[in-house]
Amino acid sequence: MDFNLKKLTSDAGVFFTRAVQFTEEKLGSAEKTELDAHLENLIARADCTKNWTEKIFRQTEVLLQPNPIDHTGARIEEFFYEKLDKKIPSRTTNGELLGQYMLDAAKDFGPGTPYGSTLITVGEYQSRLGGAEREFLQTSAINFLTPLRNFLEGDWRTISKERRLLENRRLDLDICKARVKKAKQAEAKAALWSEEVDKAEQELRVAQTEFDRQAEVTRLLLEGISSTHVNHLRCLHEFVEAQATYYAQCHQYMQELQKELSSANSDTYPNSFASNANPSTSATCPSPVSSATLPGVSPPCLASTSTPGIAREPSGPLKIQDVQQPSTGHRKAKVLYDYDAHDTSELSLLADELITVYTVPGMDPDWLVGERGNQKGKVPVTYLELLS
Repeated sequence: MDFNLKKLTSDAGVFFTRAVQFTEEKLGSAEKTELDAHLENLIARADCTKNWTEKIFRQTEVLLQPNPIDHTGARIEEFFYEKLDKKIPSRTTNGELLGQYMLDAAKDFGPGTPYGSTLITVGEYQSRLGGAEREFLQTSAINFLTPLRNFLEGDWRTISKERRLLENRRLDLDICKARVKKAKQAEAKAALWSEEVDKAEQELRVAQTEFDRQAEVTRLLLEGISSTHVNHLRCLHEFVEAQATYYAQCHQYMQELQKELSSANSDTYPNSFASNANPSTSATCPSPVSSATLPGVSPPCLASTSTPGIAREPSGPLKIQDVQQPSTGHRKAKVLYDYDAHDTSELSLLADELITVYTVPGMDPDWLVGERGNQKGKVPVTYLELLS
């Protein structure tokens, strides 16, 4: 390998001189040329854009792929494909994998059994959800993540390179200014230094020209940040559109699944504890979730054949005080939400307490008889988690 010793020595001298100038500026013993206000504002805006783009990019990656080291080694695989400049193959999503497990389990349990047939139904919908998720991930990666990555790894690197070059030109300019100042001070003492002044002023003019040229190049690149914002705005709209499509698909699939399960349960267990006699209520009354985990979420509505979301009062001339607990068929239940009794035939409930529940012939399937000590009354099934 050939070394240009003269150039190497020159570069080392320039680096040392710049380091001295930079240190003296920090110590306040040397003057520093300030950039114009417009350029300073462009630099600040560019830094802000870079910082927030980086944070948004990283967090979007976490959103789309929460576990960076999962069983598929997804992030590691993506890294190698990116370095090899090859297209990343489509991977099976967790939803699709869960759906396949359910379908395989149904074969072993027997597709003709209630559990097996339900596993098949749920497994098919899980596969659909997984397919929708995979399409959402691919669309988001292409339309949102890729433009952000291109900015950080392409445009921003170019801007950073030119900014470093501008800083070096500024240091050279201030070094030349200091030399001219020293030469003029020496000239005042001895006329023979006039040649040094001319040389220093010539170097100053060259340094000023190079600094102005580099400042213009940097300014043009920084003004391009506005175009970057416009591009990222368009990508953001596409990302939101992909999200809306994905969640709408998920909602549709879950509504269809709830209707199928409600219909299947009505046919298989017409008198079960949690029978949903009216499939239309499944869309408006999803399965209850503990209010302890979702603060501020209202309790689920009770099933209704007329108006969704309005509780249906138990029908029939059943007198609750005459009902006796059966020797078999009663179960423990955990209360999910507070419930205030509407009349003396109902039992008020407190979230997280345990009560004994059972059903009696002729009772509305959306209600159970609940007992707590000496207290007894009707309670809505949707406010309970039946324990085995």
